[in-house]
Amino acid sequence: MKASASNNLLVKTAAAAIATVSLLASVPSIAFAAPATTTTKVSATAKKTIVDVAVSNGSFKTLVAAVKAAGLVPTLSGKGPFTVFAPTDEAFAKLPPVLVESLLKPENKAALVKLLTYHVVAGKVYAKDIQSGSALVKTVDGGSIKVTKTDKAVVIDGSKVIKADVKASNGVIHVIDTVLIPPDLF
Repeated sequence: MKASASNNLLVKTAAAAIATVSLLASVPSIAFAAPATTTTKVSATAKKTIVDVAVSNGSFKTLVAAVKAAGLVPTLSGKGPFTVFAPTDEAFAKLPPVLVESLLKPENKAALVKLLTYHVVAGKVYAKDIQSGSALVKTVDGGSIKVTKTDKAVVIDGSKVIKADVKASNGVIHVIDTVLIPPDLF
């Protein structure tokens, strides 16, 4: 059963990667770019995986606990590449505590995986790749997030990117201030 679930996740990840690459190739105007003042490059983390970076940062304790509970550590520590829109602990604190507690329970693992993979896009997307305007981008869970870039900010489904381009060996992290909720989660 676990192997089937893992294979299903790998198939979804591959499908999302293909869809994202196709989308990016056919619509280059969706490339995202944050203003240069919000771009942060952290070369010291380039040898750490996305999970390693999140663990060592200290601002992602809830996210790391959720990734562990969902069984996604091997995937997000794998080859990738991935772009992760990582909500901070403060972002999770905006949610009702009962919701976070409920999602972390083993019986709600499928919903937790859906929530977390809604924060992941296949491939590496740096701030410089984002162009002005709005675009829908496929997430690993199969949903779409709306990415909007203005002169002042990059916003992902209403969540502001507060730190961009945190490099990891298997992708890039963009820190966001609100947890993204897939519309079909509940």
